[in-house]
Amino acid sequence: PLFNHANIKLPPRLDHFVRLFVVTPDMHHIHHSTTPQETNSNYGSFLSLWDRLCRTYKPAPQHGHDEMTIGLKEFQTKTPNSLLWSLRFPFMPNHKNKMNN
Repeated sequence: PLFNHANIKLPPRLDHFVRLFVVTPDMHHIHHSTTPQETNSNYGSFLSLWDRLCRTYKPAPQHGHDEMTIGLKEFQTKTPNSLLWSLRFPFMPNHKNKMNN
């Protein structure tokens, strides 16, 4: 399951073939978009079959990978880029309220 979150880019033809069976980083990356239609897609962590069967498969983000904004809208600042912030985040007050809104 870590493969789909890897920071690697497969050659396009290889990615196209592999994602027929397995969730590739390029495919799953779309799930982390701030655009609701994209966030609500490509849920799979290993087999791409489930997203295809459940009709949640999206081949590419609407504006392309380079223009796609990822993350939660309320955290679109430089602060979440800090390792210390990321490690403290689950323990911060109001963490659950921010995640559920």
